[in-house]
Amino acid sequence: MYINDILSTGYIPELFASDELEEVTGRIRSEAKAAGYLDTPDSLFSFFIEKCKKNLHMDLCFSPVGDAFRVRSRMFPGLISSTSMDYFHAWPQEALIGVAQRFLSDVSLPTDELRDKISDHMSFIHLSIDAANAQYLADERRNNYTTPTSFLELIKFYKDLLTQKRGKIEDQIERLNKGLEIMEDVNKVVADLAIELDETMKVVEEEKEATGKLIAVVDAQAADAAREQAIAQEQEDETNLLAAAAQAKMAAAEKELTIAIPLIKEAEAAVDCLNLAMINEFKSFSNLPAGVDMVTKAVLLLNRKEKKNFTWDNAKKMMKDPNKFINDLKTFDKENVEEWILKEMDVIISNDQYKFDIMDRKSKAAASLCKWTLAVCSYNKVYKYVKPLEDSAKEAKNTADTKLEELKVVQEKVAAIVAKVNELKDQLAGAEAKKRSVEQKAEALNNKLDLANRLVGGLADENKRWKENVKTLTRDSLTMIGNALVSAAFVSYIGPFSADFRRGLW
Repeated sequence: MYINDILSTGYIPELFASDELEEVTGRIRSEAKAAGYLDTPDSLFSFFIEKCKKNLHMDLCFSPVGDAFRVRSRMFPGLISSTSMDYFHAWPQEALIGVAQRFLSDVSLPTDELRDKISDHMSFIHLSIDAANAQYLADERRNNYTTPTSFLELIKFYKDLLTQKRGKIEDQIERLNKGLEIMEDVNKVVADLAIELDETMKVVEEEKEATGKLIAVVDAQAADAAREQAIAQEQEDETNLLAAAAQAKMAAAEKELTIAIPLIKEAEAAVDCLNLAMINEFKSFSNLPAGVDMVTKAVLLLNRKEKKNFTWDNAKKMMKDPNKFINDLKTFDKENVEEWILKEMDVIISNDQYKFDIMDRKSKAAASLCKWTLAVCSYNKVYKYVKPLEDSAKEAKNTADTKLEELKVVQEKVAAIVAKVNELKDQLAGAEAKKRSVEQKAEALNNKLDLANRLVGGLADENKRWKENVKTLTRDSLTMIGNALVSAAFVSYIGPFSADFRRGLW
């Protein structure tokens, strides 16, 4: 419908919306005025249509075969009244041959001469059908049309049919050749099996003799190994008792040492609570709250080993560099605190006001420092009590390690002896398994040889028949080139004709 409107009027109704039409006429306004058209919507649109007619060209292709072209011509008269018609006639023989050669170029054929003959024959078929169509119309008053498309369909169908048939033939040849190869391999296998069976039977006798000798050797050495293992086991039991006793003593010492671990954690936690803001706030006090001076004195005693100058100014000097001060507390040697310092600390700690919760109400920094001094002193006392136990534990550990090394030597000796016994047993088991394996192999070879001989005898006739089939299929692969051509021609052209015409064309 749209094509008919363009051919008849040059325009498709309602092609543009009103806003789009205004945009189109606006773009050509200056050009239309220059061409002498009025500045009105209808005039501008007429100029647009004329310009489209000058620049728009259409080529329409129709086949006259069938009713479709007649129906369209009646429904859309613009196809006839507004067009110029060119009629394309049938392809000449030279064109048909050239097209066939072009499309058959990718088909595998024995020679190019054969390709030319096939192309000639295809053109002969197509042209002969034209004559048959005319005779058919005269005799039967029925139309049959052949067009260049029919010729192209012939070529395509021939290529597809040839490829399909050749593929089936090649598959059959491949399967038969594979079967022949397998038969040939079976014949070789049978010959090799006979040789292998003779050699295997010799090995069977040798393995029987070697296994008998090895059994005697294994029995004698296994008895010696059992005696050595009993002696080594006694040494292992004695060493285990000594090592267990040393381990128990070390565990007891470590149990006592674990009492000091929470005190260390408490001191570390107190220092971790300190930060630069807390130290700076603490240093900003001009006068210390009541009782806080005990904290500064305790820190001066422990950290600086101060004996006399416990003033607030001296304490602030100690905290002059907060980072260094906090690091000194973290790395403080808690194990080695002098006795005179501990005595001074006992006096401070015995004061009822020297408590973390009391100091926490006065200063966060003072509370953390109080907690640190209490934890350090507690840890030091526990450590000095536990130190002898620790030394005893180390001594016990050294004893245990020594015994464990001795035990290791004994265990290695036992392991070597056990390995020797197991190796001898493995040798015996391996020899017996090898003997059984060789015997089973000989039996299997004998059975396989018998089956193979029966198979070869039964397939002898098949071998001959398959070779003949391969030759026949090889010939069929060549003759299929012509057979497919005859079949393709029949399917492509002869179908519409009556029986009498088919026999004549055939």
